[in-house]
Formats: sequence, C-alpha cells, structure tokens
Amino acid sequence: MRGLDVIGDVHGHFDKLVALLEHLGYSGSESTPYRHANRTAIFVGDLIDRGPMQLATVNLVRRMVEAGTARCVMGNHEFNAVSWTLRDPLHPRRFLRPHSKHSHRKQHHAFLREVEATPRHAEIIAWFRTLPMWLDLGGLRVVHACWHQASMDPLHALMGTGARLSDELIVAANLSGHWAHEAVEVVCKGPEIALPDGAAFTDKDGKIRRRVRVRWWKEDVASYRDAAIVPAGDETFIPDLPLPAEWRGHPYSGPPVLFGHYWFSGKPTVISPRFACLDYSVAKGGPLVAYRWDGERELRSEKLAWLQM
Repeated sequence: MRGLDVIGDVHGHFDKLVALLEHLGYSGSESTPYRHANRTAIFVGDLIDRGPMQLATVNLVRRMVEAGTARCVMGNHEFNAVSWTLRDPLHPRRFLRPHSKHSHRKQHHAFLREVEATPRHAEIIAWFRTLPMWLDLGGLRVVHACWHQASMDPLHALMGTGARLSDELIVAANLSGHWAHEAVEVVCKGPEIALPDGAAFTDKDGKIRRRVRVRWWKEDVASYRDAAIVPAGDETFIPDLPLPAEWRGHPYSGPPVLFGHYWFSGKPTVISPRFACLDYSVAKGGPLVAYRWDGERELRSEKLAWLQM
C-alpha cells in the first residue's frame, strides 16, 4: 500500500508548499510534477486566496493530480471561486456569488489579482469543478470541513461521478434555504448554530457574526461556549448557556477523518484518534501541516509533519 500525505490548506503559499513537499521526500520542478517513490499526496482544499502565489500553487497541485501523484478535494474557497464565475439562471444579470466589493471580492482578491480577465481564469475554474467534495478511502476519510453523512447522502442525487459538482448542484448550493445549500455549507464550511439573542462576535475577516461554527468532532459539548469555534480570546463573547435541546450535534462513527478549514494554532497535534485538523493558519504565518498516513486505525500526533518558515 502506498502511504498518503494529507496536506492542509495552502492558500497560495507556494514556497511553504514546495518546502513541505521536499521535507516529505517529494521531488519535482517547474516542468516536472512533484512525486514520491512510494507515497501519494492528498490536499484538503483551499489552495487559493489570501497568499502571495496563487497561480503557482494551483499549477503545482494540478500537475500532481493530473500525473497521478496527488489527489485534491474541494475547499470552500474553490467552491466560492466557481460560484463567482457563474451567472444565476434565475437572474442572468447576477452571479451566483455576488461581486460585492467589501466582502466577497475582498476575500477573493488575491486569486482575482492574478487571474481575472485572463484565459487562465476559466481554465482553472473548469479544473476546480473536477475536484471531488470528499474522499472515502476505506480506512481513511478526507474532507475540507466536516464529514457529516446526513448531509452527504442526499447530495449524491445532484452530483456528477466521483462526488463532483454538477451544474444543478452548483446552482442549488447557492440558493439560501435550499437543502443542498445547507448540505454543502456543512461539508465545505462546517455546521453552524445560531447564537442566543443579543450574542455576537467578530470573525477573522472583521465580519460581525450571530451564528457560530461548532466543534462537530466533539460529542460531549453542553454549552454554546464549549461548542463554538471562535478566534482565540473571543470565547467570552459566546454565552456559557446550555445548547438548545433540539441541537444534537453531528455524531460520527467511522474511520479516521482528516480535514482543514478551521485555522488552528499552536503546536500541531491530533484532536483524537479519529480526528485531525491540518489547517494551522498558514495565511497568518502558521505552518503548513501534513499527516503521514500508513494504514493505522488510530491517528497519532507523531505522524504529523510540518515546517515553520
């Protein structure tokens, strides 16, 4: 069995990606896809936005995928990039992802700066649309934000082959209130709950939020504060009140899951024998992290690898 190196959110940090791949024993060049003699890389998505080298990052990963030396799942930033380019069929003058200057364009600026109004833009979007939303590899599962079977199962009806986006799914996933919108949000961004009346916090992009992402991997949370994923130091803005009775979380049973998305910090460690987040805030100076999986049934922190640059 070939070993797997699952790599966290890159966000355009090409230099960190090259350094990590070489640290892991991969070799390649601008013209030759990076490869390892007996291992395969898997990327958890969010290749783009925020960082300084968008095209170089996409080109490197794409060459690896097309050469069979890597696989990649779709992150929320790839999904948003696809939605940015497509017209709303119900309102043809609008795009599925509104081109608002101070929110969506700001989040997408680094990628657009390199590709907007170039032939490469459409080509890269077409490639993003080939990425699966998750990978079930038997003894290991990889997803960008949340493995939630109840959201994944109904999506199959709207998907192309291999858990890929179809035109119908892209449109439905951009319709607020549509079940597919909620399902894709959970898989690509993680589950959210509404905060009690009057409670709010400011996220990393300066946006005031009255809903909060939750630690779906924890099944013993009892309060909003226990469940909430917020910037360090903002926990006090989340009420230490019991979660509503109807909130049942997202219990999971299955093989280990590796994911990204959540901007962890500190020394990389696994969350538990079943869960590990590989996003350690590379866009804020954190390390790019990989998990080196060799078939083990329980995840271990010593299998994590990273370089602090």
